[in-house]
Amino acid sequence: MYNPERVELVRRRLGLTKIGFAEQLGVDRKAIQRFESGDYDLPEIAREKLLMVSGYPEGFFAKSTPEYPNPDGVSFRSLRSLTSSSRDAAIAAGALAFELDDWIRSEYELPTHDLTAERDLAPAEAAMRLRVRWGIGNRPIGNMMNLLEAHGVRVFSLVEETRHLDAYSLWRNDQPYVFLNTLKTAERSRFDAAHELGHLVMHRHTGSTHPKAESEADTFASAFLMPPDDVRAEIPWVRSLRDIIEKKQRWGVSAAALAYTLHKSGRITDWHYRGYCIQLGKYGRDAEPNPMRREVSQVWTKLLTDLWRQGISLSRLASRLSIPERELSALLFGIVADPNTSGDTDRKLHVVS
Repeated sequence: MYNPERVELVRRRLGLTKIGFAEQLGVDRKAIQRFESGDYDLPEIAREKLLMVSGYPEGFFAKSTPEYPNPDGVSFRSLRSLTSSSRDAAIAAGALAFELDDWIRSEYELPTHDLTAERDLAPAEAAMRLRVRWGIGNRPIGNMMNLLEAHGVRVFSLVEETRHLDAYSLWRNDQPYVFLNTLKTAERSRFDAAHELGHLVMHRHTGSTHPKAESEADTFASAFLMPPDDVRAEIPWVRSLRDIIEKKQRWGVSAAALAYTLHKSGRITDWHYRGYCIQLGKYGRDAEPNPMRREVSQVWTKLLTDLWRQGISLSRLASRLSIPERELSALLFGIVADPNTSGDTDRKLHVVS
């Protein structure tokens, strides 16, 4: 008998309502309800259509009940604008990530996290304290994703096609996770990663659904990526938008984020800030002037390369986990094995931040 919870996970990943799901399987909703109650198995024709429509292997549905991220502990940005189907699909992706992560941890020794709760500090102070603890000081952060991975945060990707889902983060037991939407610009993705880091260190025990949580995480991210002292030293004055577009490369942020920081600190006037925003708006929401290259995960590149050397391709890994290859690729930033990457023979993974 198929595990109803597994079938439900696939329904969420497909973004279908229960009625729409039943229609796809060629049965009425009552048949689905009886199946979910555990009284009946899915009809054979429905099982066949499920495999065909979803692309999931039959072995996936025979596995034990999946572990979902706890919705109460997940930080979602733009929650009011996020549809329930997009939220459910992202949560279901988290359940798949847990299964992949559990397998990886059984085979490799990954960095453990060193995050501590910073509930009693203002967001900017919490950001600077973490910079000091991690030995960064006021230096620019070269690769935000690698920094998180080096300090034990599991970073996965999302491919949900909605502009309302930037990223989300959560704690699973004592393990922090961050999920980043790959449809955003590289600069936006770095800011999202820093934003979620803010949630992890400031809102672990209080939750991230209170009214100030999002603004606090934004303030944390801004200070973490653009230390005020470094910004003041590098930008004594702003003559034009071109200065901002040139200097944003130093901190790996969008021109809009740097302009906002300069305006908030009083470095540019209200009038100039409005003008800069209008000019930047002409690029469109999904474009960035003088864009940076997208960051690449060291952890997943090294892992996939090591597995490839053992004869385990992504396709073979997908078969072992009974998860479609497309789902693994969606979680792993579409990374492929790099034969030129040096391997770790002791199965311990070291990440350079």
